[in-house]
Parts: sequence; C-alpha cells; structure tokens
Amino acid sequence: MASSTVRPEDHHQDRSVGQDVARRLLDSAAKLSYDPAAEVDWDTPLDPDHHGASPEWSTLYGTAYWQELTEVQRKALTRQEAASVASTGIWFEMILQQMVLRDMYAKDPTDLRFQWALTEVADECRHSIMFARGAAKLGAPAYRPRRAVVELGRAFKTLAFGEAAYAAILVAEEVLDVMQRDWMRDERVAPFVRTINNIHVVEESRHMKFARDETRRRLRNAGPVRRHINSLVVAIASYYIVTSMVNRDVYANAGLDSERARSEAGTNEHHKSLMRSSCSGLMEFLASARLLTKPALFFYKRASLI
Repeated sequence: MASSTVRPEDHHQDRSVGQDVARRLLDSAAKLSYDPAAEVDWDTPLDPDHHGASPEWSTLYGTAYWQELTEVQRKALTRQEAASVASTGIWFEMILQQMVLRDMYAKDPTDLRFQWALTEVADECRHSIMFARGAAKLGAPAYRPRRAVVELGRAFKTLAFGEAAYAAILVAEEVLDVMQRDWMRDERVAPFVRTINNIHVVEESRHMKFARDETRRRLRNAGPVRRHINSLVVAIASYYIVTSMVNRDVYANAGLDSERARSEAGTNEHHKSLMRSSCSGLMEFLASARLLTKPALFFYKRASLI
C-alpha cells in the first residue's frame, strides 16, 4: 500500500498555496461586497405581478397541472417556492457557519485562511438576514425542513470535518448558484429578489472557490477508506439539502391542490432534467476529487443531481 506520509516540503507548499488563495479572496471581498440592508429595496411594496423565481425553475413547470394554472396562480407559486429556497438556505448557512468556525477553532489568527474563514462567516450572517427579510416580503411563512432532516443537520454540523464539511458546503452553494444566476437576470422576477440573488451569486463565488480549494487540500493525502466514507457522507447530506429546498407546504400556501401538486412535482421530468444539467460542473469536480463512488452516486441520482 502506498504511503500517505506528508513530507515537510509538501506541507510548506500546501500552506503557501492556501495563503495565496485566501489573500486573493480577502482582496476580492474588500473590493466587491454588499450591504443588503442598503442595497435591497425593502420599502417598495411587493408587486404581485412579479414571479418570485424564473417560472421554468418551478417544481410544477412542464406538468399538466402547470398548464391549468392561471398566471396569478403561477406567480403566487413561484413566490412561495423562492421563499422556501431562501429559508432552506438560511438553515444550511447556519450549519455552514458552525462548521467553519469549528474548523478554525484555536488556529493561528494571523493565518490568512483563518481571516478569510471569518470573512465568510460574516458574509453568511448577512445573507441569512437578507434571505429572511426576502422571504417575509414574499408573503411566505417560516419554511423549515422536516424535523428528521433538522436533526440530521444537527448531527452533520457536529460530526462532519475536513473534506466532508467543505464538499457539502460546495454542493449546497453550487446548486443555489446555478438557479439564482437565472433568476437575477429574469425581468419577470421581482426586482428586490433579483438584487438578493445578485448579491448572493457575487459573494458566494468566493465561498465556492474556498470550498473547492479546501476540499482538494484535505483530500490530498486521504486514504481510500477515508475517501469512500466521506464521499458517502457528502452525498447523503447533499440529498437531504436538495430535497428540502422546496417545502411541501408551498402548494397549499399558493392556493393549489396540495396533494395533486406534490404528486406531479415528484414525477416532473423537466425539473429533474434542469437540476441534472445545472449540476454538471459540480459533478465533474466531485469526480475529479474521486468523491463519486458507487454508493454516493445512488444518492446523487435520487436527488436528480446526476
């Protein structure tokens, strides 16, 4: 079996690369960051003539039920779905913050990676408040994942470490990134939602860069057992994150037949195809990191990510 011993010169090079990445991210954050409290138009009342998300991203788009809905109903549905995605984003960003802080606990504060990690946590705090205010303005209740998923998240944020933590962060953020890039350019979407999406896309691009770099770095000397275990942990976490994005209560809150809507959404091939195509780059990265094992693929396929 090949040795996984880390040579001193490898550790030095690894630290140097990590410092360079963190320095570039800190410079970028200093030049291009937003204050959602000032940037987003919170005062103008919600215009019900706007969607909350691009209609093509609705879980019902392309179904027989969607064809029967009026434009008013479609817009009400996408507003509830966008609010649900935002609420799920808050839930996961709170997990993310705790994992990053735990990873940096008692480490060298002069390390640029440490300083970037705190910058990322500060970003996520602002994003969570922004998402909360956005969901409220969309006229939605507080959507939360099912209790079992909340408890699984509690366990994950407590136990996940290293590449498992950073790869899971990457999966959640990349899935959000792809859909929000569409929403922020779509004039059918409410202007304040487009601003929220733009802020999140710009700032999360730095977070995803850090997560990719950390995932590669942590896996560099990982043995096959550790790699296989963590590939499965990441896949299971990804499955529950993605399948929790649109709460089952959105349909009733949009005034639809909840039972029929859930049934048709569950078999909506358009939405599944959209998810798969939007995640192609992410899956390429996970494959390059050797995190697409057969057990992991089972969960990614169930979540329609591959």
